Amino acid sequence: MRGVVFDGKQARVVDDLEIRDPGPGEVLVAVAAAGLCHSDLSVIDGTIPFPVPVVLGHEGAGVVEAVGPGVGHVAAGDHVALSTLANCGACGDCDRGRPTMCRKAIGRPGRPFSRGGESVYQFASNSAFAERTIVKAVQAVRIPKDIPLTSAALIGCGVLTGVGAVLNRAKVGRGDTVVVIGTGGIGLNVLQGARIAGASVIVAVDTNPAKEEVARRFGATHFLGAVPEVASVLAGGADHVFECVGHTGLIRQAVDLLDRGGQAILLGMAAPTAEATFLPAAMFLDKSILGCRYGSSRPQHDIALYAEMYRNGTLLLDELITGTYPVEDFAKAASDAHEGRVARGVLTF
Repeated sequence: MRGVVFDGKQARVVDDLEIRDPGPGEVLVAVAAAGLCHSDLSVIDGTIPFPVPVVLGHEGAGVVEAVGPGVGHVAAGDHVALSTLANCGACGDCDRGRPTMCRKAIGRPGRPFSRGGESVYQFASNSAFAERTIVKAVQAVRIPKDIPLTSAALIGCGVLTGVGAVLNRAKVGRGDTVVVIGTGGIGLNVLQGARIAGASVIVAVDTNPAKEEVARRFGATHFLGAVPEVASVLAGGADHVFECVGHTGLIRQAVDLLDRGGQAILLGMAAPTAEATFLPAAMFLDKSILGCRYGSSRPQHDIALYAEMYRNGTLLLDELITGTYPVEDFAKAASDAHEGRVARGVLTF
């Protein structure tokens, strides 16, 4: 079968992948569509260290082909959106409703694929850039069949991360002020999360003026080209600032933008060894810096919720897709994403 494999030097489309049968508690999914996220590019450029060879992709949707013993919530023929969170469901964090903190869901890559008799790693417990993949049952979330799978594919990462960061982690309230630095796929979902939460002022900051139209469509009330310009809109600072780029200088600027009691939420993926600075004295005005893993989400609950919000017109999904590519055109899709020519590109099978 076809898939995108990174061997440590280059990522390319291969047609000789094999996948084992699903075991207990596992689901075999025929992937229909997969979003290309910057996290996939970060594996290729080394920002995210990962063992190789690995099948890339972590944002997908498809149709269940088979289930292993013990799986009862989905069956063959069901449409599912895939999460990357292979949490155990039994530890203290899972029991407290914090599956993103499950230690068994982090840093334990499986190897359900093979090529020429050699095992191949799975990225983010997902590997959606393959015609078929195997996930834990908890990662397969049934969705209505009237939702296009190309749109549903985006829920499992970009939407969960961006909207979830607003609603679950920051808990933005009605009337709050929000600044979003970076309006790529994650930033756009932060913008619509802030809109859904009822924020009164939503400032999008991006150096690319071509992104203004889509940023406003997703919820931005203002669009600015540089962080210092935010003072012209929010002279006293913002209640919430989301850094969606992963640049240490922008992290510092996000902290500096905060009003008293404000919080900076870090969503952009910086290099593992990167260091950022801030003025500790400023934090005594009840300011906070918050990390956020995967939108602090509960995927089985949140994916189903966001699917329904899409159906009733509250959540935008179709509008996120600015390019679709057959999987054979992965190189072009990756180039377009790297150059910022698309909000989200979607690979199709």
